[in-house]
Amino acid sequence: MTNWLIWNSHWHSEGWVLSSNVKCFGVNLHFFSCLFLVAERPAPEETVTSSFGRFIQSVQPRHLSPTVLQRSKRMVLDSIGVGLLGSTTDVFELALQHCQHMYAPDDVSFVYGRQGMKLSPTLAAFVNGVAAHSMDFDDTWHPATHPSGAVLPALLAISDMLHNNSKPSGLDFLTAFNVGIEIQGRLMRFSNEAQNIPKRFHPPSVVGTLGSAAACARLLSLDRSQCSNALAIAASLAGAPMANAATQSKPLHIGNASRLGLEAALLASRGLEASPLVLDAVPGVAGFSAFYEDYAPHPISSLEEDEHSFLIETQDIAFKRFPAHLGMHWIADATAVVHKTLVGLKGGSISPNLVQDILLRVPLSKYINRPFPETEHQARHSFQFNACTALLDGEVTVQSFQPEALLRPELHALLSRVRLEHPHDNTANFNIMYGEVEVTLVSGDVLRGRCDTFYGHWRNPLSQESLQKKFRSNAGAVLSNERVERLIEAVEGLDHLDDCKPVLAQLQ
Repeated sequence: MTNWLIWNSHWHSEGWVLSSNVKCFGVNLHFFSCLFLVAERPAPEETVTSSFGRFIQSVQPRHLSPTVLQRSKRMVLDSIGVGLLGSTTDVFELALQHCQHMYAPDDVSFVYGRQGMKLSPTLAAFVNGVAAHSMDFDDTWHPATHPSGAVLPALLAISDMLHNNSKPSGLDFLTAFNVGIEIQGRLMRFSNEAQNIPKRFHPPSVVGTLGSAAACARLLSLDRSQCSNALAIAASLAGAPMANAATQSKPLHIGNASRLGLEAALLASRGLEASPLVLDAVPGVAGFSAFYEDYAPHPISSLEEDEHSFLIETQDIAFKRFPAHLGMHWIADATAVVHKTLVGLKGGSISPNLVQDILLRVPLSKYINRPFPETEHQARHSFQFNACTALLDGEVTVQSFQPEALLRPELHALLSRVRLEHPHDNTANFNIMYGEVEVTLVSGDVLRGRCDTFYGHWRNPLSQESLQKKFRSNAGAVLSNERVERLIEAVEGLDHLDDCKPVLAQLQ
């Protein structure tokens, strides 16, 4: 029922004022001028969008548990490493040349692997994001997305932009980073469709853009309304189709997510407004639901409520051992078992003349079924290529995707003998899929291998030693050993740094 209050007011030289000499409902009401009936509005219910804005604005370093801090520092280290290695690729060079030739110079934020070179913060976020995904070597989460590459380059660009005496502390940096990761995970958990390997939109181009916006909004200390607007603006800048997977354009998805999320936060900081219901399910008007057909959102809980915890606390990250689509790691490990057995039987190197047939039992996913890949990007998204490489070499490495490796006659001989089966129980879902290989030799012998959880998966995470070994190999491609070790030390102690200059200094 609506409650009504009777207000008595009169004109004053200063305007309309309220009279205090008022009784209620017809009992000796004294009229100075005119009587108003005003509906007392109930407090508005919190929307999904406003709850996300509240969350972004209110997260504090004290909300990060030791587990969250440790896991997020591992993500930062790995992402910097793959970004540095990615700065040696052709697609990174193309993106960098484009930014240099098409935009006015603006020496503010560093560029991975380019000493003395700086760009505007948004362009630096773009090219460094491209570097992070240029080899498909970046981390993967569940539901399926690449969370770090969309967030970290934007935060590094902002940190480089800020004046020396205004750099964020290591804890503030990690807080903003975790906000960006959390927002991505929360949004993807509003859809069952998002649980599986994607078919329509590349997830980092969708949730990554909003994650970048959220992280930047937190680092820039935007208020609650501005944080909500940053998300809504980012939603208008999000989305890229899966058709560009396995091409040079796929890394642009991560670069754009980082850049456009930062731009969304900067626009919100200037007062640009957007839909206050963009994350809500509004019948007849698509907001974020445009990206997921079964989108069913609910408000994010308050940080002070006992049931709230960061998703990274219970859902760890997968770190790749070689630069390819995550699904390739199952089939590579399963085939490596067969390689080891075959070497034990025959000795020496593997000859295609020994092999009659190769059967792979993998999930049904069209964009990673590429029988004869012609480019490195196609090879990174080919069950067939990664299985045959592992059968020949016993492993898949960074060098496996070099032109000379792709063109090997013995590799192509094996590729012509590969068949795929898609068992009903092998779902295209990184949390439950498996890889199985069955190699029939010309002798009639049948060798089998199976992988349910590869080393590096969140159920079997890389040790700190293995993660640092990967980082040293990647970062060492462009940095001196001294700088590499200083970066490891700075990131490991990031939560104890008064500011993040020790990290930035090694990346300049």
